[in-house]
Amino acid sequence: MAKTVAFLGLGHMGAPMASNLVTAGFTVKGFDPVTELLDAAVESGVEKCLSPRESVDCADFVVSMLPNSAAVECLYIDTDKLLESIARDSLVIDCSTIAANSAKRLTHEAQIKGIHAIEAPVSGGVAGASKGTLSFMCGGDAGDVDRAREVLEPMGSNIFYAGAAGAGQTAKICNNMLLAIQMIGTAEALQMGVDNGLDPNVLSEIMVKSSGANWSLQNYNPYPGVMPEAPASKNYSGGFMVKLMCKDLGLAQEAATHSKSYTPLGSMARNLYGILSLRGGSDLDFSSIQKLFQTVD
Repeated sequence: MAKTVAFLGLGHMGAPMASNLVTAGFTVKGFDPVTELLDAAVESGVEKCLSPRESVDCADFVVSMLPNSAAVECLYIDTDKLLESIARDSLVIDCSTIAANSAKRLTHEAQIKGIHAIEAPVSGGVAGASKGTLSFMCGGDAGDVDRAREVLEPMGSNIFYAGAAGAGQTAKICNNMLLAIQMIGTAEALQMGVDNGLDPNVLSEIMVKSSGANWSLQNYNPYPGVMPEAPASKNYSGGFMVKLMCKDLGLAQEAATHSKSYTPLGSMARNLYGILSLRGGSDLDFSSIQKLFQTVD
């Protein structure tokens, strides 16, 4: 008999993740407050639920992919109080990127009610979610993480155990801070080359084979037309939105303040993405940082 997964949050990332679980043979009961997103997920085989409580009824696993700490805490603890409706033999897997303290609070409150919960924020973007090649950075009890692999493996190719609750979120924001810095440097270098007469395709090919090679340049080129399938070639639509990168960089700066870490490039990245957001780029893919350099005289 197929196991049941309640999936909460069916946006750009959640929808393809839920679809991959359906393909893997799970019964997936989904909920999203946005009707259009919920209806679209139904087309991939997700069973439509009209409330979070309905979705977790008889669920073996509860997976959530939500936009921020407040949404996670409101859903499980403060407003919807979903932990009161989840069976004790269920496993909660929160894949949202949130503050480490919020992840610790969710795990603690779940433990009080006798429910097992882990954090498993992801890396890999919408493309990774669609292909089932995400990386999961898990925090919580090691035994619970092992149990979660049954659900995580159809959605990702890498499952890391970072440590106790909060460790997964810390790993995620370190990774995303580095990603933002890489993307900014890549966009800056490409624009300087183009401004000096180089073809962005040629320059990209040179740098990919040279010491400047990085993930953004190789897989997510920010210059329009270089990679046909990248958001940059689709008017920066889809992908990982600037407002979400701003959120993650804000979390990174909060963590740096708490640990008294020196992160000047992380701080600059947060400021540059903030400027892009204020200039109307909030809903564009984060590779649209390229546009910031194109406006410089």
